[in-house]
Amino acid sequence: MHYTGLIGQSLLNCGFKPINPIKSMTLLQKRRIALGSLFFMAGLCFSSWAARIPDIQFKFSLSEAQLGTLLLGLPLGSLVALPLAGWAVHRFGSRIVIILGGIGYAIFLPLIGFSSSVLMLVPTVIVFGMIGNLMNISLNTKALELEDNYGRSILGSFHGLWSLAGFSGAGIGAVMIYFEVIPVVHYLVVAGLALVLLFLGQRYVFKDAKSSEGSGMVLRRPDDLLLRIGAIAFLGMMCEGCMFDWSGVYFKKVVEIEPRFVALGYVAFMGAMATGRFVSDKLTNRFGKIIILRISGLLIFTGLSLSVAFPVIQVATLGFLLVGFGVASIIPVAYSIAGRSKLYSPGIALALVSTISFFGFLIGPPLIGFIADLFSLKVSFALIAFTGLGITLLLSVRLKVFNTGEVVIK
Repeated sequence: MHYTGLIGQSLLNCGFKPINPIKSMTLLQKRRIALGSLFFMAGLCFSSWAARIPDIQFKFSLSEAQLGTLLLGLPLGSLVALPLAGWAVHRFGSRIVIILGGIGYAIFLPLIGFSSSVLMLVPTVIVFGMIGNLMNISLNTKALELEDNYGRSILGSFHGLWSLAGFSGAGIGAVMIYFEVIPVVHYLVVAGLALVLLFLGQRYVFKDAKSSEGSGMVLRRPDDLLLRIGAIAFLGMMCEGCMFDWSGVYFKKVVEIEPRFVALGYVAFMGAMATGRFVSDKLTNRFGKIIILRISGLLIFTGLSLSVAFPVIQVATLGFLLVGFGVASIIPVAYSIAGRSKLYSPGIALALVSTISFFGFLIGPPLIGFIADLFSLKVSFALIAFTGLGITLLLSVRLKVFNTGEVVIK
C-alpha cells in the first residue's frame, strides 16, 4: 500500500491525473446513456410481466381461452393510449411523460402480482398496456430530439437496448422461476430496479425544446409522408407479430424438428433483430434511410421464401435470421422519418404511425392462423413473405413524398 501510494503521488507530481470516465463524457453522451437506460427499463418491465404469464395463468386457474382474453388487455390498453400519448407529449412534453410513465410502470407491474382476483387483474393489465405505449411514444420522441442534436441516426441503438432488455427480463424470470420466487416478489425487484434507473437517468433527460412546428390534436388528414411510413411500419409489424407468435409452431409442424429445438427459429429471429438494431444506425448513416428500408424488405422476403421453399433446420434457421435482420431497422428508421413531418409535432406523428403499425401487429398473427386453416402454414408464411416486397415497393415509387420541405430523406 505504501509503495502504491508513492507511485500514485509521483504520477500526480509529473502531471498525470486520474481519468474519470463519467466526467470525460460530453453532455450529449451522458444524455444518450441516460435515455438508453430508460429504454432498457421499459423493456425490462414489459418482458418481466411476460416471463411470468404461465404463473399468472396457474394462480387464477385460467383456461387457454381465458388467458387469451386476458392477454388482449395489453394491446387494448396500448391502443387506447395511442392518441392520449401523442396529445400528452405535445401538451406537457416528453420528459414529463417519461418520468410519470416510468413511475407508473414501477407501480402497476407489482400490482399485477398483488391482484387477488380476475376483476382486479384485468384492469391492471389494461392500464399496464396504456403505460407501455405512453413510454413508447415519449421515449421515441425524446430520442428523435437527441438524434437531431447528434446530426445522425441513433434511434436504432435505443431499440436495440429495448430488445436486449427483453432477453434480460426473460433471463431474470427464468432465475426467479428456478428459485420458486413468486411473481409479486419478482415484480417488486424489477420495479425497484426500474425506479433506480429512472432516478439516475432522469436528470440527464433534457427538457423539451420549444418549437412552434407541428400541430396538436387537430383532426386533419395525415400527410403523404406519414401515410407512406405508416404503411411501411404496418407491413413490418405484421411480419414481426407473425414471427413472435408462429415461429415456434412453424419449426414444430413444418420443419418437424425435435421438441428440444423448437425454439431455435424464434431465438434466431430475436437474436438477429436485437443485433441488427445495434448496427442499423451505422448502416443508416452510411447508406441512407431509404436504401436500408429497401434492403430490409428484401431480407424479409428472402428469409421467409427460403424457409418455405426449403423447410429443413439449417435453411429455415438461416431464413429466420435474415427475417430478424430485415425487421430490425424498420420501426426505428420509420419513426426517425415520421418525426420529420411538417404537419404534426413529433409526438403526434409517432402516435399516428404507431396506430397504423399497431394494427399490423394485431392482424398478422390471426391472419396466419386463418390462412393456415384454409390451406397450410407454409402458404401462410409464403404470403407474409410478400410484406417484405411490399416494403421495398413502397420505397421505390413516388419518392417525392420523402421530401419534408426542408430536406430530402435519403
